[in-house]
Amino acid sequence: MEFRRLGRSGLNVSEISYGNWITHGSQVEEEQAHACVKAALDAGITTFDTADVYANTRAESVLGRALAGQRRESLEIFTKVFWPTGPGGPNDKGLGRKHIMESANASLQRLQTDYLDLYQAHRYDHSVPLEETMLAFADLVRAGKVLYIGVSEWTADQITAGAELARELKVPFISNQPQYSMLWRVIEGEVVPASEAAGISQIVWSPIAQGVLTGKYLPGQAPPAGSRATDESGGKFVSRFLSRDGLLEAVQQLKPIAEEAGLSLAQLAIAWVLQNQNVASAIIGATRPEQVVENVAAAGKTLDADVLKKIDDVLDGHVERDPSLTHASSPGGAGS
Repeated sequence: MEFRRLGRSGLNVSEISYGNWITHGSQVEEEQAHACVKAALDAGITTFDTADVYANTRAESVLGRALAGQRRESLEIFTKVFWPTGPGGPNDKGLGRKHIMESANASLQRLQTDYLDLYQAHRYDHSVPLEETMLAFADLVRAGKVLYIGVSEWTADQITAGAELARELKVPFISNQPQYSMLWRVIEGEVVPASEAAGISQIVWSPIAQGVLTGKYLPGQAPPAGSRATDESGGKFVSRFLSRDGLLEAVQQLKPIAEEAGLSLAQLAIAWVLQNQNVASAIIGATRPEQVVENVAAAGKTLDADVLKKIDDVLDGHVERDPSLTHASSPGGAGS
């Protein structure tokens, strides 16, 4: 396993991090979830990412039990706040002070830890003053419950404004967690430059495009049983790729490129996002321990310019780059 600094901070994270969106507490039985976490630990992963909304808080609880007994100082545990949790009361969502404080305390209990290495705003909240949100995060840092703060799917302007407030409040704002893959490059034009200027890194999710870049979805064939495309929660994210004309055929053309590099398609996809120097870590999920072992092999791999060009040539016309899609991902944003 290789490690990178998160933003301009002193926090080291594993290049491959383990996330449990969709899987823990819903798609995967607890025993299997624990097996996947053990495989991650055995492979050298130290960074674990979750969120209170995953399986309506159950995913945090599963991860807390799976990590119980591990040396806390050897782990980086991340979670997030924003989306509705619990019974869905008027204050059970968003980035108001009440919800942030209560959610942080609840996450600590479920994760069985006294502090979070990174606490992230899961989306931008257009209904709450940014000053209120950042002050609540700052108070959690000063209380020792959170070491660093980050965000997820924020636009370049939102990141810049948040970083300015963080500097005024003297709190370490160090990361953004966006979707990023060979097929989904919307952060490259605006978010990455703004992040570099603000001194923050990306912790990217869906580096294999919800499984599309593994090559398991074949042109003209139904999705494999048990795959993400057949899952109620995750299927809508896969459909944006599966519905594109010619995309699955193009993915199959990546196979010889991966083989030439000595990698599987999944490893090629993960290694590709790690070529971006603003990316500190790529989040992988798993339903089986073998998937963890395969994906971790992408750490430390360098893709030369010729390989990167071949990938771009194959995927020409299938890559999404529109930066407005980041803004549209938050409730209240354009297109939401």
